[in-house]
Amino acid sequence: MYSPSPLHHLIVQAGDIATPTLKALAKLTQASRIERISNTAFRLCDAQQHAAVATLCADNQIDYAYVPHDRRLADFRLAVMDMDSTLITIECIDEIAAIQGIKSEVASITASAMRGEIDYAQSLRQRVRLLAGMPQSALERVYAERLQLSPGAERLLARFRQCNIRTLLVSGGFTFFTDRLKARLQLDATYANEPEIVNGTLTGNITGTVVDAHGKAKELRRMRDALGIGRTQIIGIGDGANDLEFLAECAVSIAYRAKPVVRSAATHCLDHTGLDGVIHLFA
Repeated sequence: MYSPSPLHHLIVQAGDIATPTLKALAKLTQASRIERISNTAFRLCDAQQHAAVATLCADNQIDYAYVPHDRRLADFRLAVMDMDSTLITIECIDEIAAIQGIKSEVASITASAMRGEIDYAQSLRQRVRLLAGMPQSALERVYAERLQLSPGAERLLARFRQCNIRTLLVSGGFTFFTDRLKARLQLDATYANEPEIVNGTLTGNITGTVVDAHGKAKELRRMRDALGIGRTQIIGIGDGANDLEFLAECAVSIAYRAKPVVRSAATHCLDHTGLDGVIHLFA
C-alpha cells in the first residue's frame, strides 16, 4: 500500500459511512477538516498516517487511500486496465466453460493463475484446450447474456474522456470480447488473445503468442512511447497476478477487488466501491 507523507489527504469511500466513524478517522489522523466529495466519498484533509485506520476501515467495509494533496485525474494521460473481473464482473473463459458444463474445472485453473500460483500462459493454453469443439455461438451467448460492466465503469471511462486520458484495455482473455467492448465503450486501444476458430468451432488453440503478464506490460510501453509520455502520467487498474507487470509501469496502480498478491503491490485498493471510486481519489 502507498506510504503517505506530509500534505496527503485521506480519501474514504463506502456505500454508507456513519458520522461517528468519519469523526473517529479524522481524530486518528489529526485531519484539518472533512470535505464531502460525493454521497459515498469524503476527503480528510492533511491527514497523518495511523495504523488504526486500516483496521477501522476494514471493520466498516470502507475503502481508504492516502493521496497527495495536489494529484488530480487530469494529471494522467494514459489509463491501462484489465478486462476480466476488472472492467467487467466475470471471467469470460469461465462462463464459456459453464455453457459446456465444465466451469468448475476451468474456474479452478483461472483462480490459481490469478493468485500467481501457476504460469499464466500455461494455464490459458490448458483452459482453452478444454474448450475445443465448442461453437463460436458460445462466445456470443456469454457476451449477450452474462457479461456485465463493473459498477461505475461507464462513469469512470466518461471521466477519462473528459480529461483527455487515452484508454488501453489489456487482457489475457479473448479479442471477441475486447473488440466489442472497444466499440461499445469508446476505448482507444485493446490487446488480447485470438482464439483459433475453424468453421465456427473453437479448436482449443490460441493464434499467435499468448498475451500474458509480459505481453500486457509490453503493450503498455508501446502505447506510452507512441504517446510520448512518462510513467508519472499513467494509471493502471487490475485484479490478478498477470496484471502485476503492467501495474508496475504505472505511477498509480489500483487493485480493484483484487487478489492479495495484487493488493500488496498496488498503490491503492478498491474493495467495496465501484470503479468510479478512482474518480474520487483524485477529485
